[in-house]
Amino acid sequence: MNFIGIIPSRYQSTRFPGKSLADIGGKTMIQRVYEQAKKALDDVWVATDDQRIVDAVEAFGGKVVMTGDHHRSGTDRCAEAALKVAETTGKTYDVVINIQGDEPFMQPHEIGLIRDCFTKSANTQIATLIQPILTNEDIFKPVMVKVILDKDSNAISFSRSPIPHIFGVDQSKWIEHYPFYGHVGLYAYRFSTLQELAQLSEVLVEKVESLEMLRWLEHGYKIKTNITDSDNFGIDTPEDLAKVLADGIEKYYR
Repeated sequence: MNFIGIIPSRYQSTRFPGKSLADIGGKTMIQRVYEQAKKALDDVWVATDDQRIVDAVEAFGGKVVMTGDHHRSGTDRCAEAALKVAETTGKTYDVVINIQGDEPFMQPHEIGLIRDCFTKSANTQIATLIQPILTNEDIFKPVMVKVILDKDSNAISFSRSPIPHIFGVDQSKWIEHYPFYGHVGLYAYRFSTLQELAQLSEVLVEKVESLEMLRWLEHGYKIKTNITDSDNFGIDTPEDLAKVLADGIEKYYR
C-alpha cells in the first residue's frame, strides 16, 4: 500500500501571519514539520499557494507543489496537491495523509497509527486520531473537540460541546462516568475518497461548529479512529512560539 504525506501550508493566518516560516531554533516551522513527517514516510510534500513557502521548502531540500488559492480547507488543498504529485511523478498512491503544518513537534509514530487504520481494514475510507481526555475541565473547553465512537471505533459525531451529555450527574464528575475522547488533527484518506470529499457542499452543522468532519459524516462517509497517547504542542499564535523558545525546543520533542 502506497502512502503519501501532504502538509498544507498557507502564509496567511488570522492569528499568526507567516507562521509557516517562523523561525524555531534556526529552522522554519514548515521545515520542522517536514522533517518529523519524513521519519515515518518516504513521500512527503508541502502544498502551498505562496511562492515564499515554495522557496523556503526548496531551500532545505524538501518537495513542494503549488496549488490554487481558492481552497476552503487543508483537505481541499490536499486533494489538488495529491493529483498534481501523482501526475508529475507517475506514482500511484492508495492513501493521502494530511499533516498539520503548525505542529512542528508531531510524533512520527502517530503516522504509523493512522496508517494502521488502512492496513488493518480494507474498508477504511477516512481515518483520524483521538486521545483520551484526562481532566474534567477539558470536557468543557470548546477548543478541545470531542468525539463519540461506535463499537468499531468509527466516529459517530464531533462537537466543541461536551458529548455525550451525562444525564443526572453533576458536571464536575462527568469524567468518572464516560471515556471521553478528544480529536487530534491528523487525517488520512483513500486517494479516491479524498477527491470525492473535495466536491462535497458545506452543511449547516459544519458551519455552526466550524468542523469539516461533520460534512463528511452528513454525506455518509465513515471515519475510522485510532488512539494516541501523545499530546503534541501546536503553534497557533506568536505567544505559543514565544513559550516554546522560552522553554527550550528539546522539551517538546518526546
